[in-house]
Amino acid sequence: MNGPLRADEIVGGRYRVTNYHAEGGMQFVYRATDTLTSRIVALKTPKNSSASKRFKRSAVVAAQVNHPNVAKTLDYVNEEGKEFLIEEFIEGQDLQKSLLNSCSNLDPYLTAKLFHHISKGVSAAHHAKVIHRDLKPTNIMIAGDFDLIEIKITDFGIAKMASDVLDEAAAGGPETMLLSNTAVGALPYMAPEAIETPKEITTKADIWSVGAMLFHISTGILPFGEGLKAVRKILEAVPEAVPDHATRNPQFAPLVTQILDLASSCLKLDPNERPTADQLVKSCGDLYYSLAHREHGKVTRVFDHKKFGFISSGKGPVFFHANSVYGTEPLIVGDQVCFTRHHVDGGAAPRAHPVLKMKN
Repeated sequence: MNGPLRADEIVGGRYRVTNYHAEGGMQFVYRATDTLTSRIVALKTPKNSSASKRFKRSAVVAAQVNHPNVAKTLDYVNEEGKEFLIEEFIEGQDLQKSLLNSCSNLDPYLTAKLFHHISKGVSAAHHAKVIHRDLKPTNIMIAGDFDLIEIKITDFGIAKMASDVLDEAAAGGPETMLLSNTAVGALPYMAPEAIETPKEITTKADIWSVGAMLFHISTGILPFGEGLKAVRKILEAVPEAVPDHATRNPQFAPLVTQILDLASSCLKLDPNERPTADQLVKSCGDLYYSLAHREHGKVTRVFDHKKFGFISSGKGPVFFHANSVYGTEPLIVGDQVCFTRHHVDGGAAPRAHPVLKMKN
């Protein structure tokens, strides 16, 4: 297993490690500087021998895809038996850490924008004859917080085949547990054929994964449940019922319904019935979403049985109405929220719409 690198260590004769940045189930990620170009890069190294076997494959596969919504692979280094993958550095975190850990689900405007860009990246990969195999929130990098300034897919080709993962999970052992835990996080987004016939999957397995993420991020629940318990439901292609809160609010219901219909089309048991990535790009592009700036604030006042109130932020107070709040519960004083500010003619207080409740 490759342990953490030291600051100022040089890799491949040119990449100077700046600091540890993050880690996933399979790899450590460092911020580094390319001393030849002064460019900041992401330097990845596998945690264990099993991941190491797939690292070069990831470099070769990802290098075939050139698109703004795909993290660019810059170099691959094998030095003294250690593997290193060099990618463009993204000033942000993965989708799970950056957004989903902060709120139960995203409002439909954010969801539509997010998946329009994800589908573009997937489409570019499929045109390059590349199947990702492991699309999930931790493999989507986000820069710009809720403004979604950059959205990039990463970690092509690193995923283990589901059958191998399940076999290892049953076998036991310390390293196996690490791998199976990683797989358990991926299973809720895996297509049925990725579990049953992983060596025969097509691009349509990625489409299923996009649909599973779309359902999860819109509703706040995983379409087939968590971990190994999800396998049976995935093989039956019977997702959970859509929670009432997703379509309760008439301000959001039409767009949410369009998004969930799109997710449903991706989660067809027969891969041939799922849309292509190009069709997904077209469908997502037809959804309405705003490019307006999002800001964070705190609910300071609530009136008339929580029907309306005021939010305080660094830019001053802003009025909100309950119809503009997307989520499961009404807002109360002290709630942290994310919203877009709209200025109103006539000197009235600015209005917040949409308003998304954060986890306190």
